[in-house]
Amino acid sequence: MKTLIIDRFEKNFAVCEDDDGSFFAIDISELPSEAAEGDVLKLDDSGNISVDKEETESRKNRIREKMLRLKNRSTEN
Repeated sequence: MKTLIIDRFEKNFAVCEDDDGSFFAIDISELPSEAAEGDVLKLDDSGNISVDKEETESRKNRIREKMLRLKNRSTEN
């Protein structure tokens, strides 16, 4: 199973990044309808793509926490 993150949408494609930092273009028609930028996708050995909602939320929470720490650090100076 491969994990990808939707980086952005360009025309009819989703530009996705894998764990190695490589980018892939996937036709939007192959994605689940609820897929959005920042979502974590799971690509199984059969080529089926699904949104990993739990991992997506976990990553978003970590980013929010980092942003808050940075914001608090900048107001301390």
